[in-house]
Amino acid sequence: MAQRILIVGAGFAGLWTALGAARVLEENGRADGSIEIALIAPQPELHVRPRLYEAEAGTMKAPLGEVFDAAGVRFVQGTVERIRTGDKAIDYIDAHGEAATLGYDRLVLATGSKLFRPRIPGLADHAFSVDQLDEAAALETHVKALGAQPKSAARNTVVIAGGGFTGIETAAEMPARLREVLGAKAQTRVVVVEQAEAIGPDLGPGPRPVIEQALSELGVEMRLGSGVAAIDADGVTLANGERIDSKTVIWTAGMRASALTEQIPAERDRFGRLHVDRNLRVPGVDGVYATGDTAFAATDDEGNHASMSCQHAMGLGRSSGHNVAADLLGLEPIPYSQPFYVTCLDLGPWGAVYSEGWDRVVKMAGADAKALKHQINSEWIYPPRADRAEIIAAADPRRAVVA
Repeated sequence: MAQRILIVGAGFAGLWTALGAARVLEENGRADGSIEIALIAPQPELHVRPRLYEAEAGTMKAPLGEVFDAAGVRFVQGTVERIRTGDKAIDYIDAHGEAATLGYDRLVLATGSKLFRPRIPGLADHAFSVDQLDEAAALETHVKALGAQPKSAARNTVVIAGGGFTGIETAAEMPARLREVLGAKAQTRVVVVEQAEAIGPDLGPGPRPVIEQALSELGVEMRLGSGVAAIDADGVTLANGERIDSKTVIWTAGMRASALTEQIPAERDRFGRLHVDRNLRVPGVDGVYATGDTAFAATDDEGNHASMSCQHAMGLGRSSGHNVAADLLGLEPIPYSQPFYVTCLDLGPWGAVYSEGWDRVVKMAGADAKALKHQINSEWIYPPRADRAEIIAAADPRRAVVA
């Protein structure tokens, strides 16, 4: 009976785990069916999540069926409900709504993360998001329909709750998107609400002057030092008592690892990510690896850890794919390492800002950085062609990833 590597999740980390494992089998003469690489997810498609702040977000997906076929990866359509590490099995609901079970010899959890939604009154009922494909598509539909609503300040106002990476990119896009719907002369308003005292608190002081300049020139307002206290159908109330009337509130504040991490009996960080060793194995749990946004993984020997980002997910996936297959074959692992870290933040029509290192030293801003961001978003983060040789070459964990 064939041994099975089972990957849960078809995001960036899951995709590259599957391709990384296929590379090891191919290069070691074991692509003979004696080891099966199976990937389970609701659909055989990659949702290009880093682009969901853009217009036409519902189109931001890439089919994976042909890529999996070329790589020799078996796709299982289903949604995992339970992980039984003691039995080395998962329980899932298949494409027909039936309960099913699948065993594994090695498991890689790559189910990503979701937007954190605290218990703020009205958040669940009245806020939009750009976290998942369907949510971003719902926002797109809403924005396009604003022109049919009666004219009001609330109709013409968008509030973005959260001034981090996603909040900034979303805010920078919104003035132009509103004018496209409401007319070039419409009195539009875009407001970012951030509870920290500075915009982009996690981005640090390096790129902040560029961000502030861009948002100011785009006409985006900032409310700093006060979070959202409540949301209703007509706007938001801030913790400091300020009221902002708005028909479009977008929540972007905070991420948490997939809830499936809670089914692995191991240590997790404050974001729910599983602690892993340098080979991405979950200590103390036989045969289980974690990767992408589910893994709290050191990127170097300087104390830095992977962020919940596409950039790190791709590198983590290549490494987990190599190491899980090497584990079954008795080969040496390649410890995960991704010391070169960059940030490329889209600032809408203004341009972008590109920085390097964990201290985010700005290297490029404006139109040149925007051209780089476009290349990253439209080329570098997409799956390879369904060509086996190209896939094998692209799946090397020693390949530098900076997207």
